[in-house]
Amino acid sequence: MLIAITREVSPSLAQCELTHVDRSPIDIDKAQAQHRAYQLALAGLGCKVLVLEAEPEMPDAVFVEDVAIVLDEVAVMTRPGAASRREEGASVAELLQRHRPLRAIQAPGTLDGGDVLRVGRTLYVGQSGRSNAEGIAQLARHVGEFGYAVRAVPIRGCLHLKSAVTAVRDDTLLLQPAWTDAASFPGFRIIEVDPAEEHAANILRIGDSVVMPEGFPRTRQRLVDAGVEVVTVDVSELQKAEGATTCCSLVFTAKAA
Repeated sequence: MLIAITREVSPSLAQCELTHVDRSPIDIDKAQAQHRAYQLALAGLGCKVLVLEAEPEMPDAVFVEDVAIVLDEVAVMTRPGAASRREEGASVAELLQRHRPLRAIQAPGTLDGGDVLRVGRTLYVGQSGRSNAEGIAQLARHVGEFGYAVRAVPIRGCLHLKSAVTAVRDDTLLLQPAWTDAASFPGFRIIEVDPAEEHAANILRIGDSVVMPEGFPRTRQRLVDAGVEVVTVDVSELQKAEGATTCCSLVFTAKAA
């Protein structure tokens, strides 16, 4: 069984951190409705969806992906690069410790979960403004004993690695070549986003399906042509907060009883 940890949208979402997108008005009621539809999509794909309460004083807290990395054997609590986000992890850790032993990134390391792309036993980690070399090194130490390799990946012009590349299958990636280079991922089949759909690379893989934001029909067709089952969701208000489909959940396999 897959578990998906989510958190309700904060009423203060409009005060979120922004780096690469311009600030625009966010309709909180609409954002909350879109988030509920996203949760239903995860449930429809077989996830047991766990829901944390909103954090009114933490605008970005809906983006639970950034505060933890959940592997089969262990979960690593991150230390987000934005100081305003470092209190978000406490309630996530309280829930996660029921499912995994916990490790943690310590100062001066910084690491955002959005920078960590797991494919098989390799963790690709974006060298971004939110994840520094010390955070990447600490992650490598935490997961190395379980047989995971950590590889740093240069990115440019985007917030996180998973803004630029996500996994479609174990051997296939969806990639925005303007933001990261395919050469960083040797051996993979690469599907490039359509040039007219800049933000289309952030999709969430659930089993044999992917959850993709609406609004990228050309890239969606490229995935369909590759034999990928695509579920689309409207996350337009969350996109104004520099979020998308991977950001709003932590998805992992439940431990056997």
